[in-house]
Amino acid sequence: MKIIDAHLHFGRGEYFDTVARAAGHENTETALRRDCRAAGIVHGVIMGNLPVEELAPNYPDLFHYCVGIAGDGGQTEMSAARIDRLLPALEQHLRSERCVGIKLYPGYNYFYLYDDMLAPVYELAARYGKPVAVHTGLTATEKALLKYAHPNVMDEAATKFRQVNFVMCHLGEPYFIDSIAVMEKNPNVTADLSGMLEGKIVDFDRFCARKHFYIEQLRGWLAYLNAYDRLMFGTDWPLANFGDYVAFTKLLIPEEHWDAVFYENAVRIYHLHLT
Repeated sequence: MKIIDAHLHFGRGEYFDTVARAAGHENTETALRRDCRAAGIVHGVIMGNLPVEELAPNYPDLFHYCVGIAGDGGQTEMSAARIDRLLPALEQHLRSERCVGIKLYPGYNYFYLYDDMLAPVYELAARYGKPVAVHTGLTATEKALLKYAHPNVMDEAATKFRQVNFVMCHLGEPYFIDSIAVMEKNPNVTADLSGMLEGKIVDFDRFCARKHFYIEQLRGWLAYLNAYDRLMFGTDWPLANFGDYVAFTKLLIPEEHWDAVFYENAVRIYHLHLT
């Protein structure tokens, strides 16, 4: 089975090195390629953490990427004036075949997805036919605010900007009931299943027993939605271990939908041109 990791990160620095080691990885391109091969991952989509102004990000050629706006993990002011300054560079990214979307981090940057200041960003995304991926749910820092990252916020954005295809990253974890409601109502919302595991799981069976409620609730709501054509496998690497995440996702998704969730949906949603 071929697999596309529809949500991973690639960067340098102590943070990436530390979380990679905790997940049983090395934060190097060589190790990443090796671990992808071992897990059957043939391609992926990097969620950008570099400045928009960096027009030629040095990502491995194994991956496409989403250009991230204010994705450095800090509280960066979002304003209409700042967005206006970024638009020329943003459009230059979107013209590239390697750039397959835009990534937003509202919880970290204190803005609502439906704010009119984002209209020019959404207009560019619609013009180039590329989705807008959004961090939803829990955040990695205490200074981030959940009210901006709650999946319910995407309902108003998806309704107001119907021409935009939104990707609800992390399925709004752990607000799964709300996430499913937003997806059921809005056909222009898809989701990736990344960011639900962290580190290396030593005893997978024991982990599943301890997380039984979590797994059954999530599996149940996915079955209720019954929209396996709108879900994508993702890991949030280097946060999680590839092998663990493949096994975890197989628990959530009926086997008849594995090809779609692990590969085909990402190709379609991100318009990946793979040989």
